[in-house]
Amino acid sequence: MVKTIYLDNAATTLVDKRVIDAMLPYFSEKYGNASSQHILGLEAKRALEQSRDVIAKSIGAKSEEIVFTSGGTEANNFALKGIIWSSGKNHIITTRIEHDCILNSCKWLEKQGVKVTYLDVNYEGFVNPKEIEKAITKDTAIVSVIHGNNEIRTIQNLEEIGKICKERGVLFHTDACQSYTKVPINVKKQNLDLVTLNAHKIHGPKGVGALYIREGIDITPLVHGGGQEKKLRSGTENIAGIVGFAAAVRLTRDKDVRKIKELRDKLIEGILKIENTKLNGSRINRLCNNVNICFNNIEGESIGGYLDAYGICISTGSACSSQSLEPSHVLKAIGLTPLEANSSIRLSLSRDTSSEEIEKVLKVLPKIIDKLRRISPISI
Repeated sequence: MVKTIYLDNAATTLVDKRVIDAMLPYFSEKYGNASSQHILGLEAKRALEQSRDVIAKSIGAKSEEIVFTSGGTEANNFALKGIIWSSGKNHIITTRIEHDCILNSCKWLEKQGVKVTYLDVNYEGFVNPKEIEKAITKDTAIVSVIHGNNEIRTIQNLEEIGKICKERGVLFHTDACQSYTKVPINVKKQNLDLVTLNAHKIHGPKGVGALYIREGIDITPLVHGGGQEKKLRSGTENIAGIVGFAAAVRLTRDKDVRKIKELRDKLIEGILKIENTKLNGSRINRLCNNVNICFNNIEGESIGGYLDAYGICISTGSACSSQSLEPSHVLKAIGLTPLEANSSIRLSLSRDTSSEEIEKVLKVLPKIIDKLRRISPISI
């Protein structure tokens, strides 16, 4: 049986065994509802608030500024729609390389009469902060810029953007699902008003996330009901998932980030030795775990299929849009042609990735590329 080499950690990560162990009691003996006043309910409430403290502390926030959600998609929807509904303003500024849940929220809001400015990025995927400043008007309610892109992993300068937004009196939101725990986030230093986080990109469980909402911000809830999460997100809290989220955060280590970065660089250097390839995104200012490569005139789907036969799991784009035959909107935004975009693959590492696995990929991949180029009718 072929041993699986998992290099699709941008889509999701393996839940750490220690995270599972932390969660298990909350499915059985500690199964209370955190809104109940008896001993089991109070036990669940205590676990909920302790977890909230862990996540708040990790980004320099106050505990009461963290609202738990079902994941990053809900948190992003909440940030944009909630602020528009509460602000009385009707303008959003974002970029063309945001996650689909941001872009689709913006498209939905446009149908409700909201104006959205979609800013271009350069060939590495960076938005120009001066363009954000120029786009701000008296009607601008919120600026939303992804921190670490989910496809090419370019890391935006939040501090500079945050300073501009603060000076202009506009709220600043960032989707930090991919960057969280990989690069430092400090809501005060970076002037962040709202931050989206989730668990399953950091070896935590799926189905749980959070939105940081700076104290004093007025925001309209998406979900109404029993008034949980300070009346901002009704619904019985997923205590097991939230405990797992906090456990995953506790387990993050800077040394793991350094290890992943070393393996990432080894993989990039090895792949770029293959003729007629190029790295998509920034070589320097990119998240530690990402390699996005264009192989020029070979279908990424074909590369992925051959790698899968060797037990190597990769992606041709973000997991949310991998079933689409359309070229990646992120790769198109940085200037790739549809052909180049469809010739690209994404390999994403985690702390579980080993040097031996990277060596196996670098041994197998050149053979696959050589074979595909020999049989491809569009190969050059």
